[in-house]
Amino acid sequence: MPFVRAYLRASTEDQDASRARSDLETFAREHHLQVASWYMENESGAKLERPELFRLIRDASPGDVLLVEQVDRLSRLSTQDWETLKAKLQEKRLRVVALDLPTSWMGASANMDETTQALLDAVNRMLLDMLAAVARKDYQDRRRRQAQGIAKAKEAGSYKGRKVDAERHALIAELLDKGLSWSKVCEATKASRSTVLRVVNARKEAAQAA
Repeated sequence: MPFVRAYLRASTEDQDASRARSDLETFAREHHLQVASWYMENESGAKLERPELFRLIRDASPGDVLLVEQVDRLSRLSTQDWETLKAKLQEKRLRVVALDLPTSWMGASANMDETTQALLDAVNRMLLDMLAAVARKDYQDRRRRQAQGIAKAKEAGSYKGRKVDAERHALIAELLDKGLSWSKVCEATKASRSTVLRVVNARKEAAQAA
């Protein structure tokens, strides 16, 4: 039985990265797999620098399965960054299995001859490239529509910007004051490292202005 590492990702701190966990657990159960390790983070799929994803890759051994809900959980990356990530995955010989890519499901099986495995890997690489490109285009289209909406709202004088979760920011500050590491703070508050950084920077600016 292959060693399965499940990756869960949400784009922002306001989204629940664990939302798809039950779907992955159901898939694993139906395919007689056991998820041995979970990795979860709130980071944009358009960013290559994702601590939990790269921790998964570092932890992985050749032949391990990287299980995701959808290919866009893994990548909304630019072509260059996607090639970089693919090289990391291939270096570790990780087999990507995505619920929205049925041809990848066979990759979770340990009972395949070398020729079949090589053919399946080639097909999945092609389909992964295609789905990653579609995910990137969807991301760019949504960003463009968002920018257009903000521009119209500014013209109308109704744009107020994104609301700050003051309660969460206060909790982050409190935990940092208690000496908790950034990783522990992120775990306790379900905030991304970028959010912790914003809190730290905001406090520095406030201290300088005082």
